[in-house]
Amino acid sequence: MDTLTTTFAALADPTRRSILARLAQGEATVTELARPFEMSLPGVSKHLKVLARAGLIEQGRNAQWRPCRLHPEPLRDVSLWLEQYRRFWEESFDRLDEYLADLQKREGTHDQPEPQPDDRR
Repeated sequence: MDTLTTTFAALADPTRRSILARLAQGEATVTELARPFEMSLPGVSKHLKVLARAGLIEQGRNAQWRPCRLHPEPLRDVSLWLEQYRRFWEESFDRLDEYLADLQKREGTHDQPEPQPDDRR
């Protein structure tokens, strides 16, 4: 599997995205990462293995602790890949804006209020 596919697969799970968001604030132990979730430490460890396989986190060793830290390089690859589609959507929205402005301009000339007869007699 290519790295982009592996990264997207890792990001597909909301728990893993939450773990990455937490690690963006600084390194944390497995116990600290497990705290907000209703799952066992082995359950969180499985998520961490997926993130590590995708290259999104690194785990160190400090005595009995295994602190995790964010490794953001794969996210840069995702960002670069998405950039081409962002430009596509921006250009599409720009064309839509131009079309709507033209449409409003044309409707504006047709929607002039018709003169009302004078009701005073």
